[in-house]
Amino acid sequence: MKKIILSVLTLSTAFAYAGGFRVSLQGIRQLAQAHTSAHADDASVAFFNPAGISFIPAKLSIAGGAIGVKNKITYQNPATGSSYETNSPIGTPFYFAAAYKINPTVSVGLSVTTPFGSTIEWPSDWAGRDIVQRLSLKAIYFQPVISFRLSDEVSVGGSYIYSKGVVDWTRGASNLGGSLNIKDEKASGSGFGLGFYFRPSEKLDVSIAYRGPVSMKADEGVATFSVPASLFPVLGLSSSGTDSFKATLPLASEYTLGFTYKFMPTWSVSADFNYTGWEKYDRLTLKFANAPIGNQPDRTVSVSPKNYHNTKTYRVGTQYSLSDKLVGRLGYYYDETPYDDDSFAAETPSFNTHVVTGGVGYAVSKSFGVDLAGGLSFPQSRTVDNEFYNFRGQAKAKAFFFGLGLTYNAF
Repeated sequence: MKKIILSVLTLSTAFAYAGGFRVSLQGIRQLAQAHTSAHADDASVAFFNPAGISFIPAKLSIAGGAIGVKNKITYQNPATGSSYETNSPIGTPFYFAAAYKINPTVSVGLSVTTPFGSTIEWPSDWAGRDIVQRLSLKAIYFQPVISFRLSDEVSVGGSYIYSKGVVDWTRGASNLGGSLNIKDEKASGSGFGLGFYFRPSEKLDVSIAYRGPVSMKADEGVATFSVPASLFPVLGLSSSGTDSFKATLPLASEYTLGFTYKFMPTWSVSADFNYTGWEKYDRLTLKFANAPIGNQPDRTVSVSPKNYHNTKTYRVGTQYSLSDKLVGRLGYYYDETPYDDDSFAAETPSFNTHVVTGGVGYAVSKSFGVDLAGGLSFPQSRTVDNEFYNFRGQAKAKAFFFGLGLTYNAF
């Protein structure tokens, strides 16, 4: 029964996927420059800084794109020498944004993105099968934004964030002779964002933004136990082997300071600093309707330590115009993991990571552009020593991504 308790609690990081992977893939042009934020060329800036839409040169701007992400995680148990690696399908985060100038002072927009989400799939017989076998999750952000241009140099803006989440997680239940699937398609939460955008000269853009935390509430989750029917009464399950659960899980706040400086009309350099506030995510409380599988006096309540800490990300990118129509872009960033080795989570593995990015943009016409971006991720291997899950060993990873974006600006 203890294994069931510990495994069910891994749902925590499934919902809070950003703790393991903050998916920084919200704009192809930004992504090619290390996902830096001080770029007000098109509507995709709405996600990074709502104030930035005031500086888009077009009256109407539309931007959208999709990215393919492929990663592989390898785990080795030094005690037995056994090794396992994931065989996860390609993830496909996307983004869409639109912005419109009502008048020279007021601009409005909408950003739709998937800042959290992926799929990880381990072999069915791997050492951590009672923690996770397969996990698929996605959180979609819907952000209406408004911006006020206070002068030629300054704008401020804000956004409302509404998030919808889906999680589908399967793990083994070896001591019960079966498996467990936990699923919720109706988790939701809300938050807000604030931004300040400053352009003191034609050469310098400064972006300061805050995206607040979003508390995702799962009130209609369903846990399905694929175990012998004789255990249904013991676990307090329905005749179909299901129980319901509730949980509230935080998606962290994010502070961003970004700069873009144009050394010449054809060449610019950008830099960002991100600070992500994960420290409040120190534990998860899960409340089941009937199943007595908790670790609290009320056996339907389970509490697990998460021990997340705040993280920093450093980004630098550059853009160079190769011709009137063709632009080249490069970038690099370093992203910190939000948890230590003793809090390692196999369902959302996280590593201190170096990432190299690049891409090109082509102006089909004055209004229409096509952009490509890609990147290689170099996570640092780590020692796993999670006593709570009795999970130890060595873990390493590798990943790459590629994407296509389209922009339309009506002047």
